[in-house]
Amino acid sequence: MSKVFVLAPDSFKESMTAKEACEAMEKGIRRVFKEAKIISIPMADGGEGTVDALVDATKGQRLFVDVAGPIPTEKVRAYYGLLGDKKTAVIEMAKANGLELLSPNRRNPLVTSTYGTGELIQAALDQQVDKIIIGIGGSATNDGGAGMASALGVRFFDQTGQELPLGGGYLKQLAHIDVTQLDPRLKEVEIIVACDVNNPLIGEKGASHVFGPQKGGSAEMISVLEDSLSHYGTLIEKELGVSVINEAGAGAAGGLGAGLLAFTSAKLKSGIDIVTEQVQLAKYISEADYVLTGEGGMDFQTKFGKTPYGVAKIAQQYQKPVFACAGYIGQDVDVLYEEGITAIFGILSAAENLEAALLKGSSNLERTCENIARMLQVN
Repeated sequence: MSKVFVLAPDSFKESMTAKEACEAMEKGIRRVFKEAKIISIPMADGGEGTVDALVDATKGQRLFVDVAGPIPTEKVRAYYGLLGDKKTAVIEMAKANGLELLSPNRRNPLVTSTYGTGELIQAALDQQVDKIIIGIGGSATNDGGAGMASALGVRFFDQTGQELPLGGGYLKQLAHIDVTQLDPRLKEVEIIVACDVNNPLIGEKGASHVFGPQKGGSAEMISVLEDSLSHYGTLIEKELGVSVINEAGAGAAGGLGAGLLAFTSAKLKSGIDIVTEQVQLAKYISEADYVLTGEGGMDFQTKFGKTPYGVAKIAQQYQKPVFACAGYIGQDVDVLYEEGITAIFGILSAAENLEAALLKGSSNLERTCENIARMLQVN
């Protein structure tokens, strides 16, 4: 009877997409188990690659749209996914308003905006979907999701009745929030936010203090942004009756978590849990003999919601062996053996610089999986 392998890797950042990793794994295994049944399920944990992983796994499609970038006066070409069921859209906010879209010298969290993310949500609503999944990692913004809300019809006014400019630095001037023009279709869809941080909106562990510096925020900027988000959160509670300031995850993506909670029916959830549910990973693993996973780097942090951990926890329920591959194996990785991972394999073939290793990622992963298969053949 032929063996059944489930391949469920994340991307190997800057080397392979999750789909390409699956292809390399399969090539290696087929050298040994030529008749094996191999089920490839490209994975992600709610961050970069989530759209591609879910589109590929469900045979969906990518839909391209021009939206406002991190600097809202500049357009970027972004895309979102329409999954195979035609009723679920998946969005990565970073494709519209991500940090990587701005060179370091142009990063300024006082003026960057999530407006483009709101435009992506609007485009998904135009597809008449029932559910929208939003990954909110990697943002260049600190506007509390006000830009996103503006794109969906919310208006933000100062004391003189003038609409506020886009950008987190202006929120301290906020006097009134008008939600009468908020897109009514938002009430008809389920919105699930892939959020793997539990930071509140403000405070030492809040959006501005923790994430602001990496977005170009100076100490002076951080102070302005903290005051702005504090005022914004207070006014949301006063005018809308929604408490967001101390909610876990409200500080994600510069407060976009708070904006989604305030202006939509969004529920915040672990990214890896969202992905595993959408691709029905448990169903496939339950029928497998062996499970292979991996990503570019693994260490003790993998336990905090990364793809190999999520895959291993499901496999553990069904007592299936899990073999993980990584380009880099870091500190205290042995904690993962208690979480369902059977063995971890580094894929590098020789000591070499990072650039060379990234170029050889596919062949290195293929060779490593062939070796894993040879070991399994013996047993």
